[in-house]
Amino acid sequence: MVTWKMKCSICCLFAYRSDHNETRKLNCSERMMWKYSPDSDPALRIYPVNLGDEGNYTCEIANSAGNFLFFSSLTVIVPPTVMLTCDKSRVAVCRTSAGKPAAHISWVPASNHSTEEEVHHPNGTVTRASYVAWINTTLSTVTCLVTHPATNQTLSLDLS
Repeated sequence: MVTWKMKCSICCLFAYRSDHNETRKLNCSERMMWKYSPDSDPALRIYPVNLGDEGNYTCEIANSAGNFLFFSSLTVIVPPTVMLTCDKSRVAVCRTSAGKPAAHISWVPASNHSTEEEVHHPNGTVTRASYVAWINTTLSTVTCLVTHPATNQTLSLDLS
């Protein structure tokens, strides 16, 4: 017998009993299934994964050799949407929206005069904006560098 248990607000129980060739799901998403055959490999597959799937999982296997527990933790990473804009007063804004974790923003050329704003959303994602004023400079182009575990992006903007 193989049983997967997901974090408990409303517990999900996903089980397979080999002697009856029977699978049971209780409070589980339809996106949760066996990766292969539970007889040969009881790996859990969640597709597509979403933020609500994040958390701790326990797999219990009971057979003639005994009971075995395996623990796993799922962290969901969400790439941000990235946008670079500039207004008429030459203030450049690099915005990373709804990423998890928050993205890191830097500028080329480097600036010690940037300001940042950060908004934490209820679903665990973060929107971050970095502002730099390129007043009194002869620069024609600025570049925003976004670093994130799911993506690295480079956006350039013509200031002229």
